[in-house]
Amino acid sequence: MTNELWGQIRQQLQETVGANNYSTWIEPLEFSDLKNGVATFLVPTQFIGNWVRRNFADQIQQLLHANDTPVSRIEFSLAKRAQVAKIAARQPAAKVKTVAELPGAPLDRRLTFDRFVVGKPNELAHAAAKRVGEGGPVTFNPLFLYGGVGLGKTHLMHAIAHDLAMRCPDLNVVYLSAEQFMYRFVQALRERKMMDFKELFRSVDVLMVDDVQFIAGKDSTQEEFFHTFNALVDMGKQIIISADRAPGEIKNLEERIKSRLQSGLVVDLHPTDYELRLGILQQKVDKYREQNNDLVLADGVLEFLALRISDNVRVLEGALTRLFAFASLVGREITLELAQDCLADILRASSRKITIDEIQRKVSEHYNIRFSDMIGPRRMRTLARPRQIAMYLSKQLTSRSLPEIGRSFGGRDHTTVMHGVRKIEELKAIDSQISDDLELLRRALEA
Repeated sequence: MTNELWGQIRQQLQETVGANNYSTWIEPLEFSDLKNGVATFLVPTQFIGNWVRRNFADQIQQLLHANDTPVSRIEFSLAKRAQVAKIAARQPAAKVKTVAELPGAPLDRRLTFDRFVVGKPNELAHAAAKRVGEGGPVTFNPLFLYGGVGLGKTHLMHAIAHDLAMRCPDLNVVYLSAEQFMYRFVQALRERKMMDFKELFRSVDVLMVDDVQFIAGKDSTQEEFFHTFNALVDMGKQIIISADRAPGEIKNLEERIKSRLQSGLVVDLHPTDYELRLGILQQKVDKYREQNNDLVLADGVLEFLALRISDNVRVLEGALTRLFAFASLVGREITLELAQDCLADILRASSRKITIDEIQRKVSEHYNIRFSDMIGPRRMRTLARPRQIAMYLSKQLTSRSLPEIGRSFGGRDHTTVMHGVRKIEELKAIDSQISDDLELLRRALEA
């Protein structure tokens, strides 16, 4: 059998399977050899080979027989990257899927590693992201980044994508939100193009999904995400996921998906500390001064902002941008008084509000226990005492009622919370260690 004969058979297949099926499944095939009655074809992905075997192998075999080339079996072999490029090169340009045509979200050019300020709360996440961005062998899969709003998850994901594009331009890197993944899935269902959807996402080299918690509770989307995840891992492709909480804490997410997400490296981006926030502000001032040399910033303004706006880096950067704009428009020096007047609404909204969740996490970290044990049913002394301390701090540092606190601790009754609060009040008067722990935790939470 020759390539010319295979070209004739492909033309015959185009007439029988239709233009869409032909361009998606038949055109990527390249004849390799015919030995001992076995015809072997090269395919760019294993998925295409499996699909063609199930749906078109019999038709191909019949056409070979009809053209005086009897074969007993058809096999598919995964092509090497150079061969994949050769296959793509001979296809019409309009039918080749390029990186730009893949279903990804646009990347922000500003979100690079150079502009990411590293501090103790995010140094592990930054190091892991840098390793993935180098594009070497997949050492941990998936990389799962989680943390609250405005702590840098999206920044790190964009930075990884930028680094991979620079270091390995031949890689198909797709970054998108979980919501976009769901939208693409629903659209494929509606248009009856599920096989195109499956092939598209299984053909990427690096898949990056932001805010994966949004697929929780969407059963069909979770099902497809699970199979996509498995297929890419089996092919040795890199997956990077982000969420606002750890995999085990995402409600309504299937257990098998939680297990898969926990199988790689799970990294927490902790809330920023004062030093990190000050570093972020100083970097932003330096960038602004590169284009606006006339900026006059009084001493103490950055320190004031870093201290008062502590819960969200985006809000912090937005506050500084507002000050830049105001000073530029009215031609005034940015003083502490101006900052207080100009940012009055942000400063009011950013007044320190301690949450029960934050208290639980801080106490869990202090006593080196899992967050799930903090709110779980186990009553071991090593868990019960930290739980009671967290209840006590929740009563002291928040405005929540006893029943609300109880619900936050795994649905416990308000009498259980009352007992825990009273117990800690008794112990702190006679146990200096507990008294010291309470003071340390209070200072950390109010910082």
